[in-house]
Formats: sequence, C-alpha cells, structure tokens
Amino acid sequence: MKKVLAVNGSPRADGNTAHMLAAVLEVCGAAGFDTEIYQAGGRAVRGCVSCGGCQRHKGRCAIDDWMNELYPKTASADAIVIGTPTYFADLTPEVKAIIDRIGYVSRQDGMRLSRKVGAGVCAVRRAGSIHALDSINHFFLINDMVVPGSYYWNMSLARVPGDYERDGEGAETMRRLGENIVWLLEKL
Repeated sequence: MKKVLAVNGSPRADGNTAHMLAAVLEVCGAAGFDTEIYQAGGRAVRGCVSCGGCQRHKGRCAIDDWMNELYPKTASADAIVIGTPTYFADLTPEVKAIIDRIGYVSRQDGMRLSRKVGAGVCAVRRAGSIHALDSINHFFLINDMVVPGSYYWNMSLARVPGDYERDGEGAETMRRLGENIVWLLEKL
C-alpha cells in the first residue's frame, strides 16, 4: 500500500497548516493510501552542525533527537508533504532543520528520497509564501523527487486559526494537490 506522510512544521498542531495537510491527506486516504501526519513544529530541534556523523551512521543523524524518528518515516513513505506557516517570508526553524538534516542523512543513506513525490504547503497572512514554498521545493528537487502542482500555489491566506476554512480557493488548491499526488503515485 502506498504511504503519504505529511509533516506539520507549525507549532500549532491544530492550526491552519495542520488543516491544510489534513485536506491533502483526506484525498489520499479516500484513494486507499495509508496516511500519517507527523507533528514537527513546536519541538526543540537543532539545525545541521556539519559534523559528518551521517556519513558514519548511515540512516541516522549524529544529533540524537526526534529527527532520527522522522527520517525512517520519510525513507519509507512514497510521498512527503511538508507544511509550514510563513515566518518573515520563510519557513519555520523546524522545517529548515528537517530540510538540512533529513536531506544530508538521505544523501548518505543511498539517496533514499529519490523519485518519491514531494509537495510543500504554506499558510500565510498576506505575502512571503512563495519564498517558503521555493525552499521546500528546492529540498525536494535536489533530492531527486517529483514535485506536483495544483490550480494555484500550494498556499492559503490563513493567519489566525480558522482562516483556512474561510479560504475557498486555498481549500480547493489543497484538494487538487491531493488529487495530483494520488495521480502521480498511481503512475509511478
């Protein structure tokens, strides 16, 4: 069975970003895929310290924290959806740490993310989401992943809790993104 992993980079486990990810996963689940949301946001994490430990410990980061719990989930998933709110036109620190550390561990572990489907979603007050989405997409592309799109950029105008549900275009964008992930996984 195909598996779609969503990683919530927002410290709000039940906020707009989580609801966006849930909408994508709802479509994937309805297609018969196994789905999971991993709550990363709000958890203490260090960025990559360039120690080279991932070269010695294939499949593990030398920093012993929840990232070593997340990596096997990304390695076994067929599709990964990373969600972040926009913080000063960029990602949350947790998502940046995921990009750097999971990226390096994967590269030292036989490019385990290669040819998986990867999509980013972003909640934003007004502007800055394109930069955050670009950062996530760059992570997917440099790891040899396939990146689907949607009707519009994978974002929602959603600042305070509940805004996503009032953003009809954002909700439709998430639904279509889910459909495109399903379509891609069925083709691959």
